[in-house]
Amino acid sequence: MITQLNNRTLLKLSGNDAQTFLQNQLSNDIDVLEEDVVQLNAYCQHQGKIIALLWVMKKIDDYYLSLPSDLASIVIQRLTMFKLMSEVEIVDVTNEIVQLGVTDEEFEGACRLNDQQSVALVESVDDIELSDANEWESACIANDIPEVVLATTEKFVPQLLNLDIDEVGVNFSKGCYPGQEVVARLHYLGKSKRRMRQFECEGELEVGNELLVAGSKSAKASGIVVRCVQLDAKSLCLATVEVAYEDDEITLNDADGIKLTRIKK
Repeated sequence: MITQLNNRTLLKLSGNDAQTFLQNQLSNDIDVLEEDVVQLNAYCQHQGKIIALLWVMKKIDDYYLSLPSDLASIVIQRLTMFKLMSEVEIVDVTNEIVQLGVTDEEFEGACRLNDQQSVALVESVDDIELSDANEWESACIANDIPEVVLATTEKFVPQLLNLDIDEVGVNFSKGCYPGQEVVARLHYLGKSKRRMRQFECEGELEVGNELLVAGSKSAKASGIVVRCVQLDAKSLCLATVEVAYEDDEITLNDADGIKLTRIKK
């Protein structure tokens, strides 16, 4: 199954300082990135909140950053601001290179996102049979691939999106990057009280919807919808939730009060 990822921007970073520059900006270890892998990275502000989640790919000496298009201008502006005198060129190549999400099949030159999914960068989709975008979204939810969009930018620290588990999106041994001290302190203090989980419900959801748990004593919303997809009358989603109440009754924090059921793996 192959899906064209039309809602994502692709940035190309090149130059002698590209690797060092990204290593100093992002949460994962760019120095160990291999060419056949998609590396998940959080781009954080100084308080450790995620501005954007980037899929980073390496092709020879160039780096490609894939991200939701509604955050592209913010990320480009921030990367440019921190570039200073570094020998790095940042170019938006979205209109030149097509991004494909590949699920459950081989695709030459694709970079592996997880055991089921990969991302391919191609010049054309001629002669490629494309699937519906909902199929890709469903696979991302099933594989716990989080997303940060404009509606949720700066709402999560990496731990809320499970990026610290097995260091899938955060490397705690690398050097400094924006927000690193906060992210590391949360890690070494112990278990996160909120985590991302899979849910399903009858009805429509939107990214950024807040969740309510009846037993929660928190003054804040009990969780936030991270990504979602509607399949006929049913919706699937990833959402953050208070771990202590993740199996309690959970509803949308709105007038409809749609009930969410946790999908246990």
